[in-house]
Amino acid sequence: MDAHPYLRPVAELCARIEHAAAATRAASPAIPSFDDYAADFREGVPLLRSSDAAIDLEPAGTMTRELAEKVAADPSNEDMAEEASDLAAELRARPDGPRLVADWLLGDAELEPSAPGLLRYLGWTAMARYLGPIVGGFAGWRDEEKWHRKYCPTCGSAPTMGLLVGVDPGRQRFLCCGGCRTRWRYRRTQCPYCENDAQRLSVVAIDGEGGLRLDVCEECKGYLKTYDGQGNEAVLLADWTSLHLDLLARDRGLKRLAASLYELPD
Repeated sequence: MDAHPYLRPVAELCARIEHAAAATRAASPAIPSFDDYAADFREGVPLLRSSDAAIDLEPAGTMTRELAEKVAADPSNEDMAEEASDLAAELRARPDGPRLVADWLLGDAELEPSAPGLLRYLGWTAMARYLGPIVGGFAGWRDEEKWHRKYCPTCGSAPTMGLLVGVDPGRQRFLCCGGCRTRWRYRRTQCPYCENDAQRLSVVAIDGEGGLRLDVCEECKGYLKTYDGQGNEAVLLADWTSLHLDLLARDRGLKRLAASLYELPD
Protein backbone atom coordinates (compact mmCIF):
# COMPACT_ATOMS: atom_id res chain seq x y z
CA MET A 1 0.00 0.00 0.00
CA ASP A 2 3.00 2.31 0.36
CA ALA A 3 3.27 2.57 -3.44
CA HIS A 4 -0.46 3.24 -3.86
CA PRO A 5 -1.72 5.14 -0.79
CA TYR A 6 -5.06 5.81 -2.50
CA LEU A 7 -5.85 2.11 -2.06
CA ARG A 8 -5.50 2.34 1.71
CA PRO A 9 -9.22 3.05 2.41
CA VAL A 10 -10.17 0.00 0.34
CA ALA A 11 -7.56 -2.09 2.17
CA GLU A 12 -8.88 -0.99 5.54
CA LEU A 13 -12.48 -1.71 4.54
CA CYS A 14 -11.58 -5.19 3.25
CA ALA A 15 -9.67 -5.94 6.44
CA ARG A 16 -12.65 -4.90 8.61
CA ILE A 17 -15.07 -7.03 6.60
CA GLU A 18 -12.76 -10.05 6.69
CA HIS A 19 -12.34 -9.60 10.46
CA ALA A 20 -16.11 -9.47 10.89
CA ALA A 21 -16.54 -12.53 8.66
CA ALA A 22 -13.98 -14.46 10.71
CA ALA A 23 -16.03 -13.69 13.83
CA THR A 24 -19.29 -14.78 12.19
CA ARG A 25 -20.66 -18.19 13.09
CA ALA A 26 -19.49 -20.48 10.32
CA ALA A 27 -21.43 -23.59 9.35
CA SER A 28 -19.59 -26.70 8.15
CA PRO A 29 -20.90 -27.73 4.72
CA ALA A 30 -21.51 -31.33 3.79
CA ILE A 31 -19.06 -32.39 1.08
CA PRO A 32 -21.10 -33.67 -1.87
CA SER A 33 -20.45 -36.86 -3.79
CA PHE A 34 -18.51 -35.45 -6.73
CA ASP A 35 -18.91 -38.72 -8.62
CA ASP A 36 -22.69 -38.19 -8.60
CA TYR A 37 -22.05 -34.82 -10.25
CA ALA A 38 -19.65 -36.19 -12.90
CA ALA A 39 -22.16 -36.17 -15.77
CA ASP A 40 -23.07 -32.52 -15.16
CA PHE A 41 -19.38 -31.66 -14.92
CA ARG A 42 -18.76 -33.14 -18.37
CA GLU A 43 -21.73 -31.11 -19.70
CA GLY A 44 -20.31 -27.87 -18.31
CA VAL A 45 -22.74 -27.38 -15.42
CA PRO A 46 -21.06 -25.53 -12.51
CA LEU A 47 -21.03 -27.44 -9.24
CA LEU A 48 -23.33 -25.07 -7.34
CA ARG A 49 -25.90 -25.16 -10.13
CA SER A 50 -26.13 -28.94 -10.30
CA SER A 51 -29.09 -30.72 -8.74
CA ASP A 52 -26.95 -33.87 -8.61
CA ALA A 53 -24.44 -32.15 -6.33
CA ALA A 54 -27.29 -30.84 -4.15
CA ILE A 55 -25.17 -28.44 -2.07
CA ASP A 56 -27.10 -26.67 0.70
CA LEU A 57 -26.26 -22.96 0.39
CA GLU A 58 -28.75 -21.63 2.95
CA PRO A 59 -26.14 -21.55 5.74
CA ALA A 60 -24.10 -19.15 3.60
CA GLY A 61 -27.18 -16.93 3.30
CA THR A 62 -27.55 -16.97 7.09
CA MET A 63 -23.87 -16.07 7.45
CA THR A 64 -24.42 -13.16 5.05
CA ARG A 65 -27.24 -11.76 7.18
CA GLU A 66 -25.16 -12.10 10.34
CA LEU A 67 -22.23 -10.42 8.62
CA ALA A 68 -24.46 -7.51 7.61
CA GLU A 69 -25.55 -7.17 11.24
CA LYS A 70 -21.92 -7.08 12.40
CA VAL A 71 -21.00 -4.45 9.82
CA ALA A 72 -24.00 -2.34 10.87
CA ALA A 73 -22.98 -2.53 14.53
CA ASP A 74 -19.30 -1.67 14.00
CA PRO A 75 -18.72 2.08 14.60
CA SER A 76 -15.68 2.03 12.31
CA ASN A 77 -18.01 1.22 9.40
CA GLU A 78 -20.06 4.39 9.72
CA ASP A 79 -19.84 5.02 5.97
CA MET A 80 -21.91 1.90 5.29
CA ALA A 81 -23.61 1.23 8.64
CA GLU A 82 -27.01 2.51 7.52
CA GLU A 83 -26.98 0.48 4.31
CA ALA A 84 -25.88 -2.63 6.20
CA SER A 85 -28.57 -2.10 8.86
CA ASP A 86 -31.29 -1.76 6.22
CA LEU A 87 -29.98 -4.82 4.39
CA ALA A 88 -29.93 -6.93 7.56
CA ALA A 89 -33.49 -5.83 8.38
CA GLU A 90 -34.67 -6.81 4.89
CA LEU A 91 -33.14 -10.26 5.24
CA ARG A 92 -34.51 -10.77 8.76
CA ALA A 93 -38.00 -9.89 7.51
CA ARG A 94 -37.95 -12.75 5.01
CA PRO A 95 -38.23 -16.27 6.48
CA ASP A 96 -36.72 -17.54 3.24
CA GLY A 97 -34.05 -14.81 3.24
CA PRO A 98 -31.01 -17.12 3.49
CA ARG A 99 -32.12 -19.21 0.52
CA LEU A 100 -32.95 -16.11 -1.51
CA VAL A 101 -29.52 -14.62 -0.81
CA ALA A 102 -27.78 -17.76 -2.04
CA ASP A 103 -29.95 -17.90 -5.16
CA TRP A 104 -29.43 -14.19 -5.83
CA LEU A 105 -25.65 -14.53 -5.66
CA LEU A 106 -25.91 -17.23 -8.35
CA GLY A 107 -28.00 -15.00 -10.61
CA ASP A 108 -31.62 -15.47 -9.50
CA ALA A 109 -33.39 -12.10 -9.63
CA GLU A 110 -36.22 -12.89 -7.16
CA LEU A 111 -34.56 -10.92 -4.37
CA GLU A 112 -34.46 -7.13 -4.86
CA PRO A 113 -32.10 -5.78 -2.18
CA SER A 114 -31.90 -2.09 -1.43
CA ALA A 115 -28.08 -2.28 -1.53
CA PRO A 116 -27.16 -4.83 -4.21
CA GLY A 117 -23.48 -3.87 -4.28
CA LEU A 118 -23.10 -4.34 -0.54
CA LEU A 119 -25.02 -7.61 -0.59
CA ARG A 120 -22.84 -8.93 -3.39
CA TYR A 121 -19.67 -8.08 -1.47
CA LEU A 122 -20.83 -9.38 1.91
CA GLY A 123 -22.55 -12.37 0.35
CA TRP A 124 -19.53 -13.61 -1.54
CA THR A 125 -17.28 -12.95 1.45
CA ALA A 126 -19.51 -15.24 3.51
CA MET A 127 -20.06 -17.71 0.67
CA ALA A 128 -16.32 -18.13 0.02
CA ARG A 129 -15.69 -18.83 3.70
CA TYR A 130 -18.52 -21.38 3.82
CA LEU A 131 -17.49 -23.08 0.57
CA GLY A 132 -13.79 -23.36 1.42
CA PRO A 133 -13.82 -27.12 2.20
CA ILE A 134 -15.96 -27.87 -0.86
CA VAL A 135 -13.78 -25.78 -3.20
CA GLY A 136 -10.71 -27.60 -1.87
CA GLY A 137 -12.25 -31.04 -2.30
CA PHE A 138 -13.55 -30.16 -5.76
CA ALA A 139 -10.09 -29.03 -6.90
CA GLY A 140 -8.67 -32.40 -5.89
CA TRP A 141 -11.41 -34.34 -7.68
CA ARG A 142 -11.87 -32.66 -11.03
CA ASP A 143 -9.81 -33.26 -14.15
CA GLU A 144 -8.65 -29.80 -15.24
CA GLU A 145 -8.26 -30.99 -18.83
CA LYS A 146 -12.02 -31.45 -19.01
CA TRP A 147 -12.93 -27.89 -17.94
CA HIS A 148 -11.32 -25.46 -20.37
CA ARG A 149 -14.31 -23.16 -20.01
CA LYS A 150 -14.47 -19.41 -19.56
CA TYR A 151 -16.57 -19.58 -16.39
CA CYS A 152 -15.90 -20.89 -12.91
CA PRO A 153 -16.49 -24.62 -12.46
CA THR A 154 -17.77 -24.03 -8.94
CA CYS A 155 -20.18 -21.08 -9.21
CA GLY A 156 -20.30 -20.17 -12.91
CA SER A 157 -18.89 -16.63 -12.58
CA ALA A 158 -16.59 -15.06 -15.13
CA PRO A 159 -12.95 -14.87 -14.03
CA THR A 160 -11.61 -11.88 -12.13
CA MET A 161 -7.87 -12.49 -12.38
CA GLY A 162 -5.36 -14.74 -14.12
CA LEU A 163 -2.35 -16.61 -12.77
CA LEU A 164 0.65 -18.08 -14.60
CA VAL A 165 2.32 -21.05 -12.93
CA GLY A 166 5.60 -22.82 -13.72
CA VAL A 167 8.12 -22.18 -16.48
CA ASP A 168 8.04 -22.55 -20.25
CA PRO A 169 7.49 -24.73 -22.18
CA GLY A 170 5.18 -26.33 -19.61
CA ARG A 171 3.81 -23.15 -18.09
CA GLN A 172 0.14 -23.25 -17.16
CA ARG A 173 -2.48 -20.53 -16.99
CA PHE A 174 -5.20 -20.47 -14.37
CA LEU A 175 -8.28 -18.28 -14.12
CA CYS A 176 -9.34 -17.07 -10.68
CA CYS A 177 -12.88 -16.51 -9.46
CA GLY A 178 -13.34 -13.40 -7.32
CA GLY A 179 -16.51 -14.81 -5.75
CA CYS A 180 -15.98 -18.37 -4.52
CA ARG A 181 -12.17 -18.11 -5.03
CA THR A 182 -11.84 -21.18 -7.21
CA ARG A 183 -8.89 -21.40 -9.60
CA TRP A 184 -9.13 -23.44 -12.80
CA ARG A 185 -6.87 -24.15 -15.75
CA TYR A 186 -7.43 -22.41 -19.07
CA ARG A 187 -5.70 -22.25 -22.45
CA ARG A 188 -2.72 -19.92 -22.53
CA THR A 189 -3.64 -18.10 -25.77
CA GLN A 190 -7.43 -17.92 -25.57
CA CYS A 191 -9.47 -14.91 -24.45
CA PRO A 192 -11.52 -15.88 -21.36
CA TYR A 193 -14.34 -13.55 -22.41
CA CYS A 194 -14.97 -13.83 -26.19
CA GLU A 195 -13.00 -17.12 -26.49
CA ASN A 196 -11.07 -15.84 -29.51
CA ASP A 197 -7.80 -17.73 -29.92
CA ALA A 198 -5.32 -15.82 -32.04
CA GLN A 199 -2.46 -17.92 -30.64
CA ARG A 200 -1.40 -14.99 -28.53
CA LEU A 201 -2.77 -12.26 -26.32
CA SER A 202 -1.20 -8.81 -26.22
CA VAL A 203 0.60 -8.19 -22.96
CA VAL A 204 0.77 -4.81 -21.26
CA ALA A 205 3.56 -4.99 -18.68
CA ILE A 206 3.30 -2.58 -15.74
CA ASP A 207 6.60 -1.37 -14.29
CA GLY A 208 6.86 -1.60 -10.53
CA GLU A 209 3.76 -3.77 -10.07
CA GLY A 210 5.47 -6.90 -8.75
CA GLY A 211 4.58 -9.27 -11.58
CA LEU A 212 1.14 -7.93 -12.46
CA ARG A 213 0.29 -7.35 -16.11
CA LEU A 214 -2.69 -6.97 -18.42
CA ASP A 215 -3.45 -9.72 -20.96
CA VAL A 216 -5.41 -7.97 -23.72
CA CYS A 217 -7.63 -9.51 -26.41
CA GLU A 218 -7.39 -7.57 -29.67
CA GLU A 219 -10.74 -9.00 -30.79
CA CYS A 220 -13.07 -7.85 -27.97
CA LYS A 221 -10.70 -5.35 -26.27
CA GLY A 222 -11.28 -7.11 -22.98
CA TYR A 223 -8.39 -7.58 -20.57
CA LEU A 224 -7.48 -9.86 -17.73
CA LYS A 225 -5.30 -8.72 -14.86
CA THR A 226 -2.71 -11.47 -14.54
CA TYR A 227 -0.12 -12.31 -11.92
CA ASP A 228 3.07 -13.48 -13.58
CA GLY A 229 5.06 -14.02 -10.40
CA GLN A 230 5.41 -16.26 -7.41
CA GLY A 231 4.93 -15.95 -3.67
CA ASN A 232 2.44 -13.09 -3.37
CA GLU A 233 -0.68 -14.82 -4.69
CA ALA A 234 -2.77 -14.15 -1.58
CA VAL A 235 -2.30 -10.40 -2.00
CA LEU A 236 -1.92 -9.84 -5.73
CA LEU A 237 -4.82 -12.09 -6.76
CA ALA A 238 -7.21 -10.07 -4.58
CA ASP A 239 -9.05 -7.87 -7.08
CA TRP A 240 -8.98 -4.75 -4.89
CA THR A 241 -5.17 -4.62 -4.72
CA SER A 242 -4.99 -3.85 -8.45
CA LEU A 243 -8.00 -1.59 -8.98
CA HIS A 244 -5.60 1.10 -10.20
CA LEU A 245 -4.78 -1.19 -13.14
CA ASP A 246 -8.47 -1.22 -14.09
CA LEU A 247 -8.34 2.58 -14.28
CA LEU A 248 -5.18 2.39 -16.39
CA ALA A 249 -6.85 -0.10 -18.73
CA ARG A 250 -9.93 2.09 -19.06
CA ASP A 251 -7.71 5.04 -20.01
CA ARG A 252 -6.34 2.86 -22.82
CA GLY A 253 -9.82 2.17 -24.15
CA LEU A 254 -9.99 -1.40 -22.87
CA LYS A 255 -13.10 -3.06 -21.45
CA ARG A 256 -13.40 -4.52 -17.98
CA LEU A 257 -15.32 -7.72 -18.71
CA ALA A 258 -14.08 -9.45 -15.58
CA ALA A 259 -16.45 -10.22 -12.74
CA SER A 260 -15.76 -7.96 -9.76
CA LEU A 261 -17.11 -7.20 -6.31
CA TYR A 262 -15.97 -3.58 -6.65
CA GLU A 263 -17.51 -0.74 -8.62
CA LEU A 264 -15.18 1.72 -10.30
CA PRO A 265 -16.25 5.37 -10.43
CA ASP A 266 -17.11 6.81 -13.85
